[in-house]
Amino acid sequence: MDLKQIAKDTAKTISSYLTYRAVRTVVGQLRETNPQLSMWLHGFSSTGKIQDGEAYLRELLQENKELAFRIMTVRAYLADEITEFLPEMVSSGIQQANMEHRRQYLERITQLEASDRDGEGHETLEEPRLDGHSSANSSETFEPKEGD
Repeated sequence: MDLKQIAKDTAKTISSYLTYRAVRTVVGQLRETNPQLSMWLHGFSSTGKIQDGEAYLRELLQENKELAFRIMTVRAYLADEITEFLPEMVSSGIQQANMEHRRQYLERITQLEASDRDGEGHETLEEPRLDGHSSANSSETFEPKEGD
């Protein structure tokens, strides 16, 4: 496991996400002050280019350097504001989510085990029937109906 590469990939993903959030912020601001430019930026950004924040900014710099600089400024602000508490939020969020997944799994397997036992607490072995139902503790036999 290459932790350094994982960290680089994570940083790139976060950077691209912050670029996306900065674009949304700037589009919202422009909607109030310059609706036409807001529509242009929205259209420019909706082509899927924004998946890679750095490539998106390189392309935007060629089209409209003022908007690109504005987005970079907003992105830098967002990064400065969240980096202080992001590591703790990620760690605690993952720990809490993992605990919830484990709890749900434990509940599910406990319910399955309970439903696999008969009234005396003995496990029963169920054989599948052709109609898709269980044949455990059943005295039914398969008899073809007329026309089968």
